Amino acid sequence: MVGALIADGVAPFELAVICEVFGLARPEILDPWPYELVLASPVGPRVRTNQGWYVDGARSLAALDRADTIVVPAWSGNAGLLPPEPMLAALRRAYRRGARLMSVCSGAFALAHAGLLDGRRATTHWRYTDQLAAAFPDIEVDPNVLYVDEGQILTSAGTAAGIDLCLHVFRLDHGVEVANAVARRMVVPPHRDGGQAQFVEAPVDADDGNDPMAATLDWVLQHLDEPLTVEVMSRRALMSPRTFARRFRSATGTTPLQWLLRQRILHAQQLLESTDLPVELIAQRCGFGSASVLRTHFRRILDTSPLAYRHTFREVAS
Repeated sequence: MVGALIADGVAPFELAVICEVFGLARPEILDPWPYELVLASPVGPRVRTNQGWYVDGARSLAALDRADTIVVPAWSGNAGLLPPEPMLAALRRAYRRGARLMSVCSGAFALAHAGLLDGRRATTHWRYTDQLAAAFPDIEVDPNVLYVDEGQILTSAGTAAGIDLCLHVFRLDHGVEVANAVARRMVVPPHRDGGQAQFVEAPVDADDGNDPMAATLDWVLQHLDEPLTVEVMSRRALMSPRTFARRFRSATGTTPLQWLLRQRILHAQQLLESTDLPVELIAQRCGFGSASVLRTHFRRILDTSPLAYRHTFREVAS
């Protein structure tokens, strides 16, 4: 069960993201649908949104006692507005019993007020990261990422980054192929690279409709099995390596090699789920060269081995 924990001032878009990813059954992708979604609130069955209208049908906080995952969407609370104490108590109880806790945008403040982010890395909307860091100095606030996965507790940046986090959780639970199918149904990218630094207010160059960077990235995705360096990619984009690296980070929020590693890991996940290819051949097709190199990166990024990943997700993906 997934529980959306809402209070007066909840943001409709962020709540809708949770409902769209977890609450809308898609039996053509997974049957039976693996999630039951409930709304729970400390203020009663009728919750006022930050747009002035109401959401009806919220259940009591007792409904969260069976939830495996609890998500706090954005709301009007911040460092200066303490969430209702029953809301904080429910989050603490859920954490103690091992439930997975997530926040979207300013929902991170509720987790912070509950004391659950102390000593952890976390994020929120870039407009509020300074406020979160100042009010809760024991939290390692990262203003540059779309989401942070700390295991039992996960936080995301503003608004649409909630989609990224929810799809990330879907990947963790059911594998890349299933999560990609859900993303396709939602008409959104299954994974966005980079961080929210790319969305911070800044002047943007005019687009002439012929972007060599986008064309280069498309080409790279078709040639992951080849030796790829910044020099190779920059030549493809008709730029110097320094200019390419600078423009790449500006556009995506990450470095070319970090992005490339992530694409190779994603491709390896897809091949592990959808084929019987041996790990050595998958490593070559993804550009890792050898199975040992693939295992090293796979373990570092996903905290599991390729064979364990295949065992977990192959049946679900098929």
